[in-house]
Amino acid sequence: MKALNLSLANEKKAKYLIIADAIRAAIKTEQVAQGELLPSARTLAQQLNVNRHTVMAAFAELVAQGWVESRERASYRVVKFLPIQTSKSLEVNLESTAVLKPFKWQFAKQVCSDTHLASANKKASEYLFNFSGGQPDIRQFPFDEFKSYFAQVCQRPNMQQLSYGDNQGEQALIEQISIYLRRVRSITEKKVMICNGSQEALYMISQLLLQTGDYVAVEQLGYPPAWAAFKSAGAKLLAIKQDEKGVVPEHLAKELAKGKIKLIYLTPLHQYPTTVTLDIQRRRQIYQLASQYGVAIVEDDYDHEFHYDSQPAAPLAAEDPQGLVIYISTFSKLMFGGARVGYVAATDELIAQLAQYKMLINHKSNVLIQHAVAKWMEQGGFEAHLRRMTRLYHKRRDHMVALLKSYQRQGLSIEFAIPAGGMAIWLNVGKSVKGLKEKLLAQGVYIQTEEEFNINKQLPSNAYQHIRLGFAAMTEDEVQEGVATVMGELFGSPK
Repeated sequence: MKALNLSLANEKKAKYLIIADAIRAAIKTEQVAQGELLPSARTLAQQLNVNRHTVMAAFAELVAQGWVESRERASYRVVKFLPIQTSKSLEVNLESTAVLKPFKWQFAKQVCSDTHLASANKKASEYLFNFSGGQPDIRQFPFDEFKSYFAQVCQRPNMQQLSYGDNQGEQALIEQISIYLRRVRSITEKKVMICNGSQEALYMISQLLLQTGDYVAVEQLGYPPAWAAFKSAGAKLLAIKQDEKGVVPEHLAKELAKGKIKLIYLTPLHQYPTTVTLDIQRRRQIYQLASQYGVAIVEDDYDHEFHYDSQPAAPLAAEDPQGLVIYISTFSKLMFGGARVGYVAATDELIAQLAQYKMLINHKSNVLIQHAVAKWMEQGGFEAHLRRMTRLYHKRRDHMVALLKSYQRQGLSIEFAIPAGGMAIWLNVGKSVKGLKEKLLAQGVYIQTEEEFNINKQLPSNAYQHIRLGFAAMTEDEVQEGVATVMGELFGSPK
């Protein structure tokens, strides 16, 4: 049967849609059965007194909606399973599965949480007073000046460099960092690789050098994100004792003798979080131990740029005849965290493996940023900004020192050593700091307490008596008001 009586609605819309609605209604009311042949486009066009292409457009609409299927020689049939039936079936299935439990993810490994986060929903920089120890004052960054370097790169881009490859980093920036390390940090015998910040470097090193069950020697008071990177590779952390001079070499020697340690992680300059600088004698002892037991050292030199009282000690990596030191640093403290420019300096063999591993994470770093930073360094802007910020942070350190001494004169039981450089002060408040962080967050003040940095979380509450007060990110007035709030919460003194 070729005929099909259709009832066309009198609506203000395209003719082909009106015809499609009429055919759909005929199918729904079973005027034409499932799987049955429909009239040809020519037949329907003559019947409805419309152009054949209009009918074909209507059929195309129904095909798209799943009511009709097209056959060879331009014939059309009603589908065997109507969309309305599929929808009803789906509704039944959804109702029947409503009582099932939510899907449960089976994670192959658990990711360690970052204890440096202020809260689940708020960053340290969002608080009114931010005493985060590694936070620079981003307001002081010369964005207008840096924009000119970025513009130079965009005006004359190298198209080949913008493609994939060169995971070691852009050669222009590698050259500038190599010169900087040679002139300022006395590091000469190492190859450089650019990373998206020092944390990426720590993660990749962990994945390449550690296996499940390996031990990493870390400072008992240390940097939790580094610990998380080591744990992500299945490693266990072994805390090395510290005293007022830093890591105790004798304790490290005792643990190395057990033969379990595969890696040593240190922050020898402005130790994180205590700000203590490891002296030359202890550095040599630790290097000799690492050499004796065949263990690599990861040296995290996170804020070498900022030194105020004297020239800082050269990094361990500067005197590394065996090539066992992996040197990591970042521009985040001089620029801002969002720049994501960090670097690793190590032997050719390790850098080659890191570059290959980085290919698994991403095929390319941010070429434009790397070239802009390279021009910034080459043309002198980097050093000029470094000098400005060193003077500013030196002044802010002295201001915080004077402020804390004034509280000491008022009889408050606080103690601290004046750091020779860096961006923070490690303050002993003489009483437990348990719960202090949460109380201050409620008042708009972000601080970090000793418990966050101590690998031993089982100590009695009165064992945690230190807080880390960053002085770089805020003005002197902001620091004064913020410290007053902290002291008020601790001792009840007038704010």
